[in-house]
Amino acid sequence: MNAENTIAIAGFPVISTNARMLAVHLHQTILRHDKEMLFFANTNFIVKCRPLLEQMKRDAAIIVNDGVGMDIAAYLSGERFMENLNGTDFTPYFFSGVSRPLRVFLVGAKPEVLSKAASHVSHKLGQMVVGTCDGYAGLAKCRADLPALINRAQAEVVLVAMGNPAQEEWILANRQVLNANILIGVGALFDFWAGDKPRAPNWVRRVRLEWLYRLGLEPRRLLRRYTVDIVRFLILCRKHRGDGRAAEHQPPSAM
Repeated sequence: MNAENTIAIAGFPVISTNARMLAVHLHQTILRHDKEMLFFANTNFIVKCRPLLEQMKRDAAIIVNDGVGMDIAAYLSGERFMENLNGTDFTPYFFSGVSRPLRVFLVGAKPEVLSKAASHVSHKLGQMVVGTCDGYAGLAKCRADLPALINRAQAEVVLVAMGNPAQEEWILANRQVLNANILIGVGALFDFWAGDKPRAPNWVRRVRLEWLYRLGLEPRRLLRRYTVDIVRFLILCRKHRGDGRAAEHQPPSAM
């Protein structure tokens, strides 16, 4: 990857691109029968996935920026991301641009949430859900057999909603044995699709305060993320400033 196409955030080579170019790159990946891993990096990702950094770089994962914290880190380095990207908005955008329904397998979340999310993918997004595995009893029961189940289902896209760093660990551990073209870590996306968690109003998202809206809804779960972990994030950014510029991956912006 050329240096101008990535911004190093705490050593992670984060691609500076936009939704259109990223979607086109993933669509072409499917047409070529290639494979890609896509991760959305916010401040929590940078802190929690630090032990996975070298493997992500070695396996040429696509890492894109998600959230105002990443913008601040880039600004402090004198750089700027092309566009903010997050899985909640990008994933349906990606599906909206396909010429035919894709074969999608969903992994993670509670069983009742997963069922509603799968219905959303089928009926609202117009894709073909070929299988699901919840992140609780389902995953405990079939973890060893799950890659084989996904391959038998001939999935083209696998959405993994386990949170950081569990979803990234699972994707990195299984990417070689999976035949699917696109593996995406989507965090809380299934909860949004199922209606289990509300999105922030549009105006809140426009002013980049969705994180504050979510903190107000789930203070116990998210307080540490937006206090202690933010400090850890800034320390990592300062400590590893300039690391991670030289990545081997060809950026979507150059496709």
